[in-house]
This record gives sequence, C-alpha cells and structure tokens, in this order.
Amino acid sequence: MGVISVRLNKDEDKILKRLSEYFHADRSTLIKKSLFELYENMKDMEMIEAFEKKEKRDKGFFTSAEDILGI
Repeated sequence: MGVISVRLNKDEDKILKRLSEYFHADRSTLIKKSLFELYENMKDMEMIEAFEKKEKRDKGFFTSAEDILGI
C-alpha cells in the first residue's frame, strides 16, 4: 500500500475540512473518492473520444424519432 503526503495551503485545507464535515468522512477517504471520480471522468472522456472518432470514420448517422415511430 502506498502512502503519500499532500501539502495543502490554507484555503485548500479549509475546503477539505468543510467537505469532511459535510460528507461525514475523513480527509483520506475524500481524497481517495476524488481520485476515483477524476479517473472515472478520464475513462468516460476516452470512451466518448473513441466513439466520436468511430462515428466520424464510419460516417454515422442519426435516425429521427418520427422515422422510428413511423409518423
């Protein structure tokens, strides 16, 4: 298990303290949660970019709701 030390300035420390009180979680848990949320966001963006590249390459198209419903 890795152990790191994080230096926070006064404002960052205040924010972390408020978050800790609000979420009833210790600081370490909040930092880990933030890490995983950032990682999830990065993976989502990678998937979106891959989808957009595929759509551009394959000349994807959209079908309107009217066409689907036969209106």
